[in-house]
Amino acid sequence: MCEGDVPNSEIRTPSEYGKMEKMPDANFYKACVPRWWKNYLPQFFNCGDRKDVIDTYFKLMELHKAFPNNSFLDPDKLFAVVDLDLQLHKINENYPFQDTDEIFYNLYKHAEINETDIVRHRIWITGLVHKEAYFLLPAIQDIFTGYHIQPFFDGIPLNLEKLYVAMSDAIDIDNDLQNNFDRASKRIQYCPMLQCQDVYSLKNSWQINFKSATDDSVRNELVIALLMIKKAKEHWNQIIPDPDSGWTRKSHIFREDLALKIGGYYSAQTKNSKEHIPMFFKMLFQTVTGLNSI
Repeated sequence: MCEGDVPNSEIRTPSEYGKMEKMPDANFYKACVPRWWKNYLPQFFNCGDRKDVIDTYFKLMELHKAFPNNSFLDPDKLFAVVDLDLQLHKINENYPFQDTDEIFYNLYKHAEINETDIVRHRIWITGLVHKEAYFLLPAIQDIFTGYHIQPFFDGIPLNLEKLYVAMSDAIDIDNDLQNNFDRASKRIQYCPMLQCQDVYSLKNSWQINFKSATDDSVRNELVIALLMIKKAKEHWNQIIPDPDSGWTRKSHIFREDLALKIGGYYSAQTKNSKEHIPMFFKMLFQTVTGLNSI
C-alpha cells in the first residue's frame, strides 16, 4: 500500500482495484520492481495520504484477526510505504515502533539503510522527505538529459544542480521546515559540513559547501542531506516540458511519464545496489519468499 489518489467510485470491484496500479503513485512503485524479480510480483494500491495508508494497514490487520476463516490476507505479505515528510505521525500501539521518526531512525543510519533491522518492518518510511525526492537524485540527470522531450525548470533545460540551489534558496522561507526544524535537522546532523542551529545557518553552510565542493561524493552527500529535509514535491511540480516541444497535454501528465521512466532506472539496478528503493525491493523479495539470498 502506498500514498496516492484513490478512485472516486463508491463501489469497488476487483477490476477497479487492478486499475489502481496504473495510477500515480502506485504505477511508479510498480515501475521500480527489479527486472530480476520474475514471478509473483508485488502489487501496489493507492490509499490516500500518509495517515490513510497507515490507518488502512491496521484496519486490514484488524479485520484479518477478527475473521481469520474468511480472510485471504497473509499478514506477512502486507506492507505499507509512506513519505517521511516533516511532520511526525503516531503509529498504532500494536506496532513495535511508536511513530514515523522511530521507524525512520531504525531503518536508516546516516542516510543509508540499516540492513540488520530491515526485516522487522512492515511500514516503510522513505529515507528522503518525499517520494518525489527520489526523482531528483544526481543519478537521474542522465534520464532528464536523454528524455525525448527536454524537461524545463525555471525557464531553462533542467539542470539538477541549479534545482538544488533553488531548493536551498527556499530553506529559510519554508514555514513547514521552520515549524519542524528541530526534528528535521536531527536527521542530517551526521553531516559535518552543515550547521544546524537554525534555518539560516543551515542554508548558508549548505550553499557554501556545495559551491566549493570539487568531489562528487561530497556534493552527493550534501544533496542527500538537502532531500532529507527540504520538501521535493513543490520543486518537482515546477518541472514542465520544453515549451517549444509541441506538448499539448497537461504538465502533470508529462511528469507522470517522466516518473515511470525514472522507475525504470531503479528497476534496472543490480541486486547489490545500496540505493533505498532497490534495497526495499530486495528486502521485500527476501521476506515474502523466505530466501535469505537472491
